[in-house]
Amino acid sequence: MEDETATTKLDIQKVVQDILGTIEREREREIIARRFGLFDRRETLEQIGELLGITRERVRQLEKAVVTRLKAAAEQDLPNIKVIEAALSAHLAQMGKVARISDLAQRLSPTNSKTDQAQVAFLSNLSPGLAVIDDNDHFFHSVGLASEHTEKTIRERVSKIIDAINEIGEPTDIKSVADKVGNSDVKHTQALAGISKNIASLNGRWGLVKWPMVNPKNIRDKIYVILHDNKKPMHFNEIAEAIKGSNLKRKDVTTQAIHNELIKDPRFVLIGRGIYALKEWGFKKGTVSDVIAEVLRKEGGPLHRDEIVRRVLKSRHVKETTILLNLQSKPQFKRVAKATYTLAA
Repeated sequence: MEDETATTKLDIQKVVQDILGTIEREREREIIARRFGLFDRRETLEQIGELLGITRERVRQLEKAVVTRLKAAAEQDLPNIKVIEAALSAHLAQMGKVARISDLAQRLSPTNSKTDQAQVAFLSNLSPGLAVIDDNDHFFHSVGLASEHTEKTIRERVSKIIDAINEIGEPTDIKSVADKVGNSDVKHTQALAGISKNIASLNGRWGLVKWPMVNPKNIRDKIYVILHDNKKPMHFNEIAEAIKGSNLKRKDVTTQAIHNELIKDPRFVLIGRGIYALKEWGFKKGTVSDVIAEVLRKEGGPLHRDEIVRRVLKSRHVKETTILLNLQSKPQFKRVAKATYTLAA
C-alpha cells in the first residue's frame, strides 16, 4: 500500500482544488480561495467585496456559510479530506500534538511557501479531527490534535505555561517548565510553548519573549548571550564571528559596532588587548596597575612578583612582562626585598 503521507505531499494542491470544485457558485469559490490565500496572497473582506461588487459584510457572511457547509461535508464525503487529516494527524503526533502551520507545512512541502501554508491551514480548518488557532497578537497560526485538546484548551494550556515561566522567573529548560505545569509529556509542553508569541527559546533555554537571554534584540544583548554561552573571555573579533554564525535574528552586524557596544556596556570588562569578559564572572574594570594594587591590598602586605603575576593573570589576559613593567615603573608599588613588592605608603 502506498504511503499516505508521501502521497499527500504530492496531492495537497489537487485536494484543495477538488474541494473548491464542490462549491457550486463561482463567486463563493472566489471568496474562499482569496480569503484563505489558496493560490495567491490572502485578501481582506474589503478587497474581495470591491472586486465582486458586494459589501464586506456580505463577503463575511458568504465565507462563513461556505466554510460551515464544507465542514459538514467533511464528516461525510468531502474529497480526500480523511486521507489529508490522517497525514496531518500523523505529523502532529510526532511534533508534540500541536504545531505552527508553518512547521507543519514544512513537512509536507520543501518549498514551504505562503501558498503551501495557506493550503495546509485551509485543509486543517475543514478536518474534524484537528483544532486550529488563528494568528493573532498572542498565537502563531497553529493546529493541534482535537483528540488531545480543543482550541479553547490549547489556549488555556499555553496560558498555564506562561504563568509557570513567570513563576520560575528566569530562563530555564523545557523539562522544568513541564514539571511546573504538571505535564509529564515534555515534548507536548514544548510544542504548546512553541505556538505562543509570548514565549521564546534560545540554546535550550525557554522564557518570556521580553527576556534578552531567550530573545536578544539589540547588539549588546546578543554579545551578552554569546559570552554567557561561551563561558570564557573572547576577543571582539571572535564575538563578531560567533554572532554571525549563530541562530540569532538580524545577526549581520559589523565588528566595529560590536566593539563600540563592548566599550559602552558596564556588563563587559576589557581584560586584555581586545579581549572581553562578563562583569558577573568577577572581573572589574581597570588597568593592569589597578589590578596589581587590588591584589596587594587584599594580601595586606608584600608579595613575591611571581605570586603577583599569577594572581593578576587570573583576571587579565596580558603578557607577564606587562605586569612586571607596571610593578617596576609605577610609583604606587614599592620593592621591599628581592623581587618582592608592596603598596607604597
